[in-house]
Amino acid sequence: MMNVSRSRPHLLPAAAAATTVVLWASAFVSIRSAGAAYSPGALALGRLLSGCLVLGVLMVVRGEGLPPRTAWRGILISGLLWFGFYSVVLNWGEQQVDAGTAALVVNIGPILIALLGARLLGDPMPPRLLAGMAVSFAGAVTVGLSMSEGGGSSVLGVVLCLLAAVGYAGGVVAQKPALGRASALQVTTFGCLVGAVVCLPFTGRLVGDAADAPVSATLNMVYLGVFPLALAFTTWAYALARTTASRMGATTYAVPALVVLMSWLVLGEVPGPLTLAGGALCLAGVAVSRSRARSRAVVPETAPGPRPERAPDSV
Repeated sequence: MMNVSRSRPHLLPAAAAATTVVLWASAFVSIRSAGAAYSPGALALGRLLSGCLVLGVLMVVRGEGLPPRTAWRGILISGLLWFGFYSVVLNWGEQQVDAGTAALVVNIGPILIALLGARLLGDPMPPRLLAGMAVSFAGAVTVGLSMSEGGGSSVLGVVLCLLAAVGYAGGVVAQKPALGRASALQVTTFGCLVGAVVCLPFTGRLVGDAADAPVSATLNMVYLGVFPLALAFTTWAYALARTTASRMGATTYAVPALVVLMSWLVLGEVPGPLTLAGGALCLAGVAVSRSRARSRAVVPETAPGPRPERAPDSV
């Protein structure tokens, strides 16, 4: 019983990270559907407004108020870069390039997170994390190349996806300090609100697109706001508050593998052997980056007396 209770605090952040990865992977399928009827800015604004509504209700139910003043800098930066800028440029980029190229370019994000986290937050860069990121990035490259369509890429699309990766990385690194001063729900709610304010210039386009869009596209937009945004960003913030930005960034390398699986199940897009191999590499790299070395007590061979107990596994 004691071992179960001791491991539970470590299982909850892992479960939260897994929830985030699964829901973010599902977003790619929904964006593909909604993006055919909504422009990039309109889709971003509609998604953010849906997320704000759900998060606002949760804030009232839980009785949480405004974040402390010391948390606002990180909330504003993450809201601007990640919730706002990232959403628009990624939607736009995916209209210019195929899904494989987009996934490949955006997966530069975890590498940027690791570099920024080490430089700005003092995050450690253990060998397991570096090795796992290398394996996962190789898998992302494999998935991207296997899914790329000939002639489906454009310079503009690649640049937009690269900008999305930069916005994503900057938002994550800015969010980390804020989570030390405010709750995950507060940071997510007000970050989403900041992003919605940034996207307000697309209001007219959203109204026009919604009038012509099929119901399925609008439902996909709402789904994007409720689950991959409101729920997944909150579970992400909960997990990020309990680990380093570099380790959390490496976790998202599982997204391309799950996108392949979901596209197979939902869209009937059967992946080829190279795609499956790349997805397996992504998951293997995440497993390596999330693993922790066992710390063991060093016992001199000549030391007399009883042997000391082995130190518990590091957290």
